[in-house]
Amino acid sequence: QVQLVESGGGLVQAGGSLRLSCAASGSIGSYNPVGWSRLLPGKQRELVATITTGGKTNYADSVKGRFTVSRDNAKNTVTLQMNSLKPEDTAVYYCIADAPWSERFWGQGTQVTVSS
Repeated sequence: QVQLVESGGGLVQAGGSLRLSCAASGSIGSYNPVGWSRLLPGKQRELVATITTGGKTNYADSVKGRFTVSRDNAKNTVTLQMNSLKPEDTAVYYCIADAPWSERFWGQGTQVTVSS
């Protein structure tokens, strides 16, 4: 099992950028995929971006072309680079990691607020 700790959230103006980081307490090399989910103000949960052990990425349509997910298995980190942020990106962002035994682990979440 791993514990996931997010950092990098905050308040930004529309059009700005933020970089979210997720540090895992143990090795994430076998976790497939890892990535980010968000809880929108209306309590709708959205899978934002994932990346497999092979480096294949998948994005929600709402963030394609603006967000980039990456992983560093040597450092046990997962990163989400968010550019061209919009007010509708306001949410709590959670780091996620799917264990080989099909259990999903979650971080505690970090708030991202985009002002118009």
